[in-house]
Amino acid sequence: MLKYQNTAKSLQNRFAAYVKIDTQSDASSVTVPSTAKQKNLGSLLVTELIAMGISDAHLDEYGYVYATIPSNTTKDVPVICFCSHMDTSPDCSGFEVKPIIHTNYQGQDLILPDDPSVVLRMSEHRDLKDQIGNDIITASGTTLLGADNKAGVAEIMEAAAFLVANPDLKHGTIKILFTPDEEIGRGVDHADLQKLGADFAYTIDGETCGSIEDETFSADGAVLKIQGISAHPGFAKGKMESAVKILGDILHALPKDRLSPESTAQKEGFIHPVQVSGSVEQAEAHFIIRDFDDEQLAAHGTELESIIKEVMQVYPGSAYQLEIKTQYRNMKKVLDEYPQVLEYGALAIERAGVTVKKQSIRGGTDGSRLSLMGLPCPNIFAGEHAFHGRMEWASVQDMEKAVQTIINLAQIWEEKS
Repeated sequence: MLKYQNTAKSLQNRFAAYVKIDTQSDASSVTVPSTAKQKNLGSLLVTELIAMGISDAHLDEYGYVYATIPSNTTKDVPVICFCSHMDTSPDCSGFEVKPIIHTNYQGQDLILPDDPSVVLRMSEHRDLKDQIGNDIITASGTTLLGADNKAGVAEIMEAAAFLVANPDLKHGTIKILFTPDEEIGRGVDHADLQKLGADFAYTIDGETCGSIEDETFSADGAVLKIQGISAHPGFAKGKMESAVKILGDILHALPKDRLSPESTAQKEGFIHPVQVSGSVEQAEAHFIIRDFDDEQLAAHGTELESIIKEVMQVYPGSAYQLEIKTQYRNMKKVLDEYPQVLEYGALAIERAGVTVKKQSIRGGTDGSRLSLMGLPCPNIFAGEHAFHGRMEWASVQDMEKAVQTIINLAQIWEEKS
């Protein structure tokens, strides 16, 4: 059995190069991908894949990177895909990221130099307690790091380089897929699964080292539009019904001790307003609705509309329109039908010398939708932490364990076939 040798510097250099490329996606954009700059990273990845000897690597018009490592075994092995997304969250700037490596971490506060008010403390980031002696990577304090999900991208690239350079390690056909726009819910909108040709997949987009996740939120998005009554403010008595104030009343009426992100954990769902705009005459709010159970998800949508209707009774001259759309669904129902996918993932983690942590995601991944599209796809740790903000960090050693896990998976699927 060939084992991945410690090439921390190579992995570290890949990651540092990728996070310096601004790939922030944009939910307000109607283009595909939502930002053209995502293709800058895609083009670099294709160049590197071809240089490794993966000749079919290419970037398509929608910003997806596809590549194939051919089988080197006589066995009939299912085709396995490893997938990560290239974009970073719109919630925090990804422009001019400056990665900083804090070597041999000993539990101290990490003060980020470009904004010393941004401090990583072990008391606030529990996973740091497991990083004593490791090398922690952060940004400089004014941007996110981009470990979500460039850690996963770097790990897949490092594993691909190792597999190509070590043909004695037997594996079936391995597919690589890098996606744009995952952070805005469009990550697989234009993924060509027929061209990909995979039987099973793994997203490398998780947090804590050793985690493997087979369950996500089910997700809906809601758009609420309020039509108020405008009048000159000097002569508005008994006439004006401000859409902005109506919307404010609705937001104030949302539950505060439940059904909100700040008051829920584990398997509890929520209704969360994420964007508001408007004027006296018209106002609009966008919500995300989440739960692990589809029936409960529907109930949350019903409760939202009940709140709206109750508030609207005070404003008889105004009207509302609520549209709720499906975003993605819990992948667990699909993955339960293919237990070997999770079993082999857990075995690969164990072989990397890591304790397996089976978890549920209070969020979604490309794997959520891929699973429902017919490509069963659990999520494996990438070592990214505190994502979507300036305190985002990753551990070089955890990232190495993710690379080893990917390589182990390639081998395990061949062994078991």
